[in-house]
Amino acid sequence: MAIPESSGQLGLLALVGPTATGKTETGVLVARALDGEVVSADSMYLYRGMDVATAKPTAEERRGVLHHLVDILDPDEPFSVAEYKVRAEAAIDRILARGRVPILVGGSGLYVRAVVSPTSFTRVPPDRALRERLTAEAERDGTEALHARLAQADPDAAVHIAPRDRKRIIRALEVYLSTGQPISQLQALDRERSPRYNTCRFGLTLPREELYRRIDERVERQLAGGLVEEVERLLAEGYRENLVSMKGLGYAQIARFLRGVCSLEEAVVQLKRDTRRFAKRQLTWFRADTSITWLDMRTVGGPAGATNLIVAEWRQGWA
Repeated sequence: MAIPESSGQLGLLALVGPTATGKTETGVLVARALDGEVVSADSMYLYRGMDVATAKPTAEERRGVLHHLVDILDPDEPFSVAEYKVRAEAAIDRILARGRVPILVGGSGLYVRAVVSPTSFTRVPPDRALRERLTAEAERDGTEALHARLAQADPDAAVHIAPRDRKRIIRALEVYLSTGQPISQLQALDRERSPRYNTCRFGLTLPREELYRRIDERVERQLAGGLVEEVERLLAEGYRENLVSMKGLGYAQIARFLRGVCSLEEAVVQLKRDTRRFAKRQLTWFRADTSITWLDMRTVGGPAGATNLIVAEWRQGWA
């Protein structure tokens, strides 16, 4: 099929929304219907050997659809949103060159925004040594102290970054210390640029009580599918709890149980609660994007019904 273009921009289809709404299954069905390939926008799918807690789709669940940016890192490999943007755009461009439809699927808001919005992280490449020094400073003096330092260097950025969001604080300081320019000014320049892709965006959602029920059921399936054993294996392989990957949902809570800090029942309660809170934050993030067309998965007929609507919209206005 012809790849859609609008105002000279290449077409991209994006499926976003909270966890446990059926994005993965819907993405596969849409890809099969449109001769497409999936580009993951899930920050935990990146890691090899982290499958159960991440609800990563199995080969059977992918149903022959190519998935990009899945299983590309070991759990202790550093990775940034800037690096994700470079790899995702390269994958999307290769898909387009093959005459197929790129489908961005996931709930990691920063990753999605890096691709669909005119961000240019690559202007300031990561400085590993500087990051290590800033991390050490945060460990010594506290993340809030690092935030206070950012407030002096870049007040506009500090207003929009939570005092305990260590990762974003370090990145903002890294940009300022590397270039002498506040990251807020670079972001303002980004907003004046046109996005690389003309993106057709769909968000999948469910009523809160239904979403929470699905989250709880998924946690129970993960436990039956070897969640505890997966975390136990990763710890035995030397992956420490302070790694970004090991702070993911499922890993942090079960690791506490394995260390004897809490019972398994308490860890499961915490995991369900933390996942519900995470889903709420995801929804808040994506609701701010008014270009997203929202589909209630209960009323549209689940992944199959959502696929029919998405495919029809794509073919009518984008293909």
